[in-house]
Amino acid sequence: MVNNQRWLSQSFFVFFFTWGIFLPYWTGWLVQAKNLTVADASMIMAFGLVARAAATMFVFPLMSKYMSNKKVIITFTILALLAAVFYIPATTSMALLLITLLFNLVYPTLMPAIESGASALVQHGKVHYGKSRSYGSIGFVIAVLIISMLTGFWGEKVILWSMIAGLIFLMFKQFMPTPAPLLTKPTTEDRKQKLSMKQLWKVKTFPVVLIVVFLLQGAHAAYYNYGYIYLQELHVNPFYIGMIINIAVLFEVLYFLKADSFLSKWRPSSLLLLAGGGSTLRWVLIYVFPNVGIFIVSQALHALSFGMAHIAFIRYLNSSLPKQQIANAQGIYSGLALSLSTAILTFMGGYLYEIQPGLSFLGMVLCTVPAIIIILATRTRLNY
Repeated sequence: MVNNQRWLSQSFFVFFFTWGIFLPYWTGWLVQAKNLTVADASMIMAFGLVARAAATMFVFPLMSKYMSNKKVIITFTILALLAAVFYIPATTSMALLLITLLFNLVYPTLMPAIESGASALVQHGKVHYGKSRSYGSIGFVIAVLIISMLTGFWGEKVILWSMIAGLIFLMFKQFMPTPAPLLTKPTTEDRKQKLSMKQLWKVKTFPVVLIVVFLLQGAHAAYYNYGYIYLQELHVNPFYIGMIINIAVLFEVLYFLKADSFLSKWRPSSLLLLAGGGSTLRWVLIYVFPNVGIFIVSQALHALSFGMAHIAFIRYLNSSLPKQQIANAQGIYSGLALSLSTAILTFMGGYLYEIQPGLSFLGMVLCTVPAIIIILATRTRLNY
């Protein structure tokens, strides 16, 4: 019999191991290994995020209506592996753009697929989301450490090969025994009962919560895309860059480990408010104090800016929406809050970074401050 908690923890670990290769290093890899300018790499990554948004919002919910959760994950893993291989011979900006669009149509869609599986197992009972999700963060930490060491020895070219190896490992993981709730293929009756995405928008609290997480998660655009390059600007050794990036995820792990009990009685709006305050402070600190020491200190705020905002949405999703809407809500969240918002702000951040590196981080408060205002204006009236 499959241990649901262990299976979920392992799935999060393996996927976020590959995410630890993709998220902090991909822009730097395009710049260093493929000889693109920061502006060109930013443009390519931003278009990739748009493709990612479309796939997670529409392709994933559609596939989840006809395939079991396990088959969805296996399908996207194999396609992502094939797309990654196409990067090997690519040298021109146009080729890299097309492959990045293809890669982002399939690889990031694994996130809402695994998250939807997690929600199904949580609702099935006896599975603690925060505990399993913390293993994902641990996988991210280990990947960043490994890549920082490998790039220190062999340069940025090792990033792509590490991603290919990680996707192969993820593919083999999905052929192992899987919890029964994730093996069920939706029937015709299930598809009839599934609520449409259009109906989801009629839930009066959903658009408001989505706008807030759109702003809060999008505010990480500068950090995700330019954090690695920014630390290079501060003349940090590549080996230590990985360690510094990991500080944020270590605090995220600590929060996720306690998320099921810590502030468990707080409403999602209260958690989002605290996340917004922590995020604003984080980006202001990096701009006002452009040195490695303050950047390291600000990493602790990742537990609030990302971790708490994410947990707040998951709590809202599991407590306020019908289970038939989980896949739709996860797709929209991944597509808009985790993809499109970052894409839009990556465009802006790239231009701000060219003016002054620290300015791209300060620009993120244009999202966090409005998010705080929206929460304060709506939390009592809508009671979320």
